[in-house]
Amino acid sequence: MTGLNLSEWALRHRSLVVYVMMIAVITGSLAYFRLGRNEDPSFIIKTMVVQAAWPGATAEETMKQVTERLERQLQQTPHLDFLRSSTRAGLVTIFVNLKGSANARQVSDAWYEVRKSIGDISHTLPSGVIGPGFNDDFGDTFGIVYGFTSDGFTQRELRDHVEDIRSRLLRIPDVSKIELIGAQDEVIFVEFSKQELATLGIDRAALLAALQAQNIVRPAGTIQTGKESISIRVSGRFQSEQDIAAVNFVAGGRTLRLSDIAQVRRGYLDPPQPMFRVNGQPAIGLAVAMRDGGDILALGRNIKTVMGQITADLPIGIEPSLVADQAVVVRGAIGEFMTSLLQAIAIIMVVSFVSLGIRPGLIIALAIPLTLAIVFPIMEIARIDMQRISLGALIIALALLVDDAMTTTDATLNRLAQGDSKIDAATFAYRSHAFAMLAGTLVTIAGFIPVGFAASSAGEYTFSLFAVVAIALLVSWLVAVIFTPLLGVLILVPPPERISAAPGRIFRFYRSCLILAMRAKWLTIAISLALFVASVLALPLIPQQFFPSSDRPELLVDLSLPQNASIFASETAAKRLDAALASDPDVHHWSTNVGRGAIRFYLPLNAELPNDFFTQAVVVAKDVAARERLHVKLERLLAEDFPAAVASVSPLGLGPPVGWPLQYRVSGPDLEQVRELALKVGQIVASDPRTTSINFDWMAPERELRIHVDQDEARRLGLSSQAISTVLNTVISGATVTQVRDDVYLVDVVARAVDEQRMSLSNLRTLQVPLPGGTTVSLSQFATFEFQQQYPLIWRRDRVPTLTVRAAISDGSLPNSVVGALSQAIEQLRKTLPASYDVAVGGTVEESRKSQASVLAVVPMMLFVMVTVLMVQLQSFPRLLMVASVAPLGMVGVVAALLLSGRPLGFVTILGILALLGMICKNAVILIGQIDAERAQGKSPWEAAVDASSSRFRPIMLTAISTVLGMIPIAPTVFWGPMAVAIMGGLLVATVLTLVLLPTMYVACFGEKERTSAPAPSPS
Repeated sequence: MTGLNLSEWALRHRSLVVYVMMIAVITGSLAYFRLGRNEDPSFIIKTMVVQAAWPGATAEETMKQVTERLERQLQQTPHLDFLRSSTRAGLVTIFVNLKGSANARQVSDAWYEVRKSIGDISHTLPSGVIGPGFNDDFGDTFGIVYGFTSDGFTQRELRDHVEDIRSRLLRIPDVSKIELIGAQDEVIFVEFSKQELATLGIDRAALLAALQAQNIVRPAGTIQTGKESISIRVSGRFQSEQDIAAVNFVAGGRTLRLSDIAQVRRGYLDPPQPMFRVNGQPAIGLAVAMRDGGDILALGRNIKTVMGQITADLPIGIEPSLVADQAVVVRGAIGEFMTSLLQAIAIIMVVSFVSLGIRPGLIIALAIPLTLAIVFPIMEIARIDMQRISLGALIIALALLVDDAMTTTDATLNRLAQGDSKIDAATFAYRSHAFAMLAGTLVTIAGFIPVGFAASSAGEYTFSLFAVVAIALLVSWLVAVIFTPLLGVLILVPPPERISAAPGRIFRFYRSCLILAMRAKWLTIAISLALFVASVLALPLIPQQFFPSSDRPELLVDLSLPQNASIFASETAAKRLDAALASDPDVHHWSTNVGRGAIRFYLPLNAELPNDFFTQAVVVAKDVAARERLHVKLERLLAEDFPAAVASVSPLGLGPPVGWPLQYRVSGPDLEQVRELALKVGQIVASDPRTTSINFDWMAPERELRIHVDQDEARRLGLSSQAISTVLNTVISGATVTQVRDDVYLVDVVARAVDEQRMSLSNLRTLQVPLPGGTTVSLSQFATFEFQQQYPLIWRRDRVPTLTVRAAISDGSLPNSVVGALSQAIEQLRKTLPASYDVAVGGTVEESRKSQASVLAVVPMMLFVMVTVLMVQLQSFPRLLMVASVAPLGMVGVVAALLLSGRPLGFVTILGILALLGMICKNAVILIGQIDAERAQGKSPWEAAVDASSSRFRPIMLTAISTVLGMIPIAPTVFWGPMAVAIMGGLLVATVLTLVLLPTMYVACFGEKERTSAPAPSPS
C-alpha cells in the first residue's frame, strides 16, 4: 500500500497521539453521563386524529354527510398510507395514517396540509357540525403517571390539589406536558318539574334566556378623567350555585325565586367522563411527558424529589401513588445492559489474554474503552440516546470492533517473531492489511444498511442499531491503525519462541482438513452447496414473529362490553375486576381506565379510543414469573365471570403497536353483506384450536327510539321539529344555558328535568311541550314512538365500510403460523366474494410483512454497496464471485441455531442475518488478500492458499470466537436473544466453512494442483 501510512505517522507523533487518547477518554467519560436515557428509541407515530361532531345526527347521516366529506378531502394528503374512521351517531373520528417511509419533515408538512385542506372545506359541512378538531400529538408518551386518591375530600377538593401539583411539576426541567386523567368537570344542575312549570304557566325558554342575560360578560364602558381611567363594571354575574338559586323573576304577576320552582345543585357531568381508578379506588391521575432528547433518569429523580416535598404538604387523606414509572424501568434496563456490556468486555478480554498472551491481550483490552470513548461523544452529537436498541447495538458492535485491533496486534506479533524491529512490525499491519480491514469494515457496515434505511416504523424503531454499529466499526478501524500500533510499540516484546515452532493440535487438525478438502475440491463445493440448500428448505420450520413481548411485568386487561353499553355498566365491570385483583398475591399494583384506554405510558402501546363500553386495566405484577401466573388466572377469570364482554389479557409488546395479534379485515360497500361475510371469516378463524376470544370491532346493532312527528299537526300547534328536539334534549339530557366562572374553572349550568321525569319512557310520552301561546300539549298528541335498530359504531378504511375479525392466540403459537394454517380456507372464501368485497390479513402479520418488505426494498442498495467495496478492494471478478459464494453460508448456522434453540425468526433477527453477510464477507476479503500476498512472494496458488489460510486461521477464529462469546450476555434476552443466537450460529459455521471452502474455491478457480514437495507451513 502506497501513500500515507497512518500507523507510521502515529509513531512519529507519539506525544500528540497520546494526548488525543487522553482527550478521547475524558470526553467519552463526560459524554457517557450526558447521554439521554430512555426505554425505547423515539420514533414518530405517523398518525393524526381528526374529529368532528354533529349533535343529533344518526350514525348513517354522520357517515354520509360528515365522514364521507372529510375522507374525500383527506385522501389527498401527501404520503398517505390509509385512512381509518370510526363513525358513531353524531361523532366521527378519522385516523390519518402516513406511510412508514415518511420522514419527520414530511410528517410535519403532511399535518399542515391536513389542517389546511380540511379548513378549505369546513364551510361545506352540514350546519351544526362542531369542529373538525385535530390531534397530531397522538404519539406523545407519558412515562411517569401518578394517581391521587382521597378519603374525606370531594372530587373538586382533590382536583384543586392535583392542579396545584401539576403547576409545580411543570416547572421541572425536561417536562414537556402534563395531562389529567379521570378528572370530572363540575356542573350546576337546574332541575325543573315539567308539571309544576306547566301549572304555574312559566315559559321555560324565557326563564333560561333570563339566566343567560344576567350572567353575560359585556363591557360597560370606561370613564377618562384628567388624572385616571376608570372602568365600569355591572354586577349580576354568577359566582356560585347560590347566586343562581337566588335569581328572581316575574311569572303570572308574581315574583318568584328560581329555588322555589327548581332544584339547583352542584354536581359532576352526567353521564360521567372517562374515569380513573387506582388499586380499586376512584382517583385523578397526573401523566407526565418528557421532552424529546431528555434524560428519563434525571427526570425521574427530579420528580421524585419534588413529589416528596409535595407529599409532605398534602393534607391527611390525599394519597399519591406511582402508577407508572418509566425511570425505574429504564434504570433497570440500562443496569442490565451495562452488566451485559461489562460481561461482554470481560469475555473478549479473557479470550484475548488466553489466546494471545498477557501483553497482546492488554492491547485488545485497551482498544475497547478507547473505541467506546470516541463512540459516546459521536452518539451525543448524533442525538442517539442510551436505550434498548442503541445499548444492544453497542454489545453487537463490541463483539465486532475487536476484529481490527486483533488483526493489527497479530500481524505485529508475527513480524516481531520474524525479527523485525518494533517500528517496522507496528507499521507492517497498515501496509499489508489496512485496505482489506477498511473494505471489510465497510462491507460489515453495508450489511446493516437495511436496518438504517428501511422505510417503515419498524425500521425507524431500529435505526440506532445501524448508526451505532457503523460509528463503532469506523472508529475501531481508526483505533486499530493509529492507537494500536503505538500501544504495540510500548507494550509488545518479541516472542521468545520463533514462528517455526511446532504447530498445535488444533492447527494441525485444521490444516489436514483443509488439504483434504482442497484435494476433493468439487466434493467440498458440492457438500457446501447441499448444506446451504438444506438450510433454505428448513427455513419454513422456524416459527416467524414480528416483535416479541416486552419483559416488563405489566399486563394489559381489555374489557369491551356490548357497544351500546353505558359507562355505568363499564364502571360496574371495572369494580368487579378490581375486587378480583385486590386479593391476588401476584399483583403489585394496578390502575383501571373506565371509558377509555390507558394513556400512552409506553411508546409501543396500542392506544384505544375513548368509548363508554371500553375498560382497560394496567396490572403490574411483582415480577415476570408472577406476570405469567397472573396471565393464566386472569384469562380464566374473564372467561368465567365476564361472559358478555370481549376480554383480552396481554403483556406489553415491543416494536410498533399493532393491537390484536390476529386480524382479518372484511370490506365492502353494503353493511349487511360485510357483516355476513365477517361471520363466515369468524367461523374459519374459530376452526383453528389455537385461536381464542374471537370478536369483531363492530357487529351488533343497538336499539334506537324514533319519534315520528305528525308535521301537519305540529304546524297547526305552532311547533317545529327544532323546537321539539330542543325541548326533549333539555328535559332528558339537559341543555347548557350559561357558565359560572369559578376560580380557574368554567362550570356549566345545565337545565334539565328532575330524575324521575327523564328516566321513564312513559313520562316521555306524557311530556308537556310548551306552545307559543304559553299553554302546553302532550308529546303523544302529535307524535308516535317506534323502536328501530342501527349500528352504534361503523369503521371504514379508505372510505369503504370495514369490519375487522380479531382473535387472540393461545398455547404460545405465533400469528404467522395460524395465518398460514388458515390461508387456504380464507383464499377459498375470497374466491366466492362478490365484486368490491375483500378479505385482507391485518394485525401483526400485515405489519410484519410491510416491515420486511421495507427491509427487502433496501437489500439491493446493500448488495450494490457491498459489491462496489469488494470490487474496489479485489478488482477481480473471479475473486468477487468467490466472496459472494461464501457469504450466504451463514444461513447454514443460522437455521441450525434457531431450530436447536427454538427461537423465532423475527424482524430483528432478519436484520441480524443481513448484517451477518457483511461479517462473513470481511473475513473472506482479508483471507483472499492474504492469499494474493502469498502469491506475490512467488508461491503457487495451492501453496499460497494453504499458507494464507494457515496464517489467517488464528486471527479469524479468534475474532469469530470473540464475537460469539461476546454475544452470550444478550442471548437470553427477549428482544435481542433470537438475533444473537442467529449471529452466533451463523458466524461460527460460516467462519469454519470460509476457512475451508474459500481456499478450495480459489484453487478450483485458478486450476493449480497440489505440489507434493510443498513445505509444510507453520502456524502463525
